[in-house]
Amino acid sequence: MAYAPYMAAALSGATLRQLSHWRRSAGSSGAVLKPEVSESRPVLYSFRDVIALRTCVFLRKDASLQKIRRAITNLRGFGEVDHLSRYTLVSDHDSIVLVEGDSAVDLVKQPGQQVIAEMSEVLRPFMNKNNVEVPALFMPRSHITVSPEVRAGHPVIAGTRVPYEKVAGLLRDGVPSEAIHDYYPAVDQEAATDAFDFAQYVDSWRGRGPYQGTA
Repeated sequence: MAYAPYMAAALSGATLRQLSHWRRSAGSSGAVLKPEVSESRPVLYSFRDVIALRTCVFLRKDASLQKIRRAITNLRGFGEVDHLSRYTLVSDHDSIVLVEGDSAVDLVKQPGQQVIAEMSEVLRPFMNKNNVEVPALFMPRSHITVSPEVRAGHPVIAGTRVPYEKVAGLLRDGVPSEAIHDYYPAVDQEAATDAFDFAQYVDSWRGRGPYQGTA
C-alpha cells in the first residue's frame, strides 16, 4: 500500500507541514524520514513509514526536532541502517534512547551508553504535541481496521475488505446509515457511522482542517 501524505498524516499524527519538513536534510543531519515508496511527486509513504512517523510524533511531544535528528544520525552512525520502523526509540524527557530487548542505549546525551528506559507503545492512541488524539494504528475506530494483509494496509470496515471511504461517500451522498447494508450487507449502522467519522478525521489532515501544527 502506498499512502498519500494526507493519509500518512492521519494515521501517524504528523501534520503535512511536518512531513514536508522531515523529508529534508538539515545541516549535517539527514532527513528524519524520506518516503520509502516515492520521494518525488506524487510523494508516497509505505506502511513502515507510517509506523516510523508515529514514533517521531510520539517523541516530538517531549523532544525537540533537533534532538530527534541527532538521535537518528547517531543511530545510523552506530551501524543501524534498517528502516526506522525497525527500531524502538523512546524519550526519557532528557534524551532519546534505543530500546532492544532488556537493554537501552542513549542516542543523544551520552551516545552509546547503556541506560534504563521506560517502554512506550506508539501503536496505541496518544496525544501529539498539538493535543490532537492520534488513534490506534491498527484500529483507528471501533469498526475501522488497518492491516498490511488486507488491501495492503488501506483502512477498511472491520471484518471486511470494504474501504472506509466507500461507505462514507454513500453517507455524504445522503444514504441513511441504517440503509448502508443495502449496498454493503456486511456493514451495519455503527460501522457506517464510524466510517463517516474517520473520513472526517482523515480529511482534516489534507491541509484544510484544524489539526495543523508546527514542525
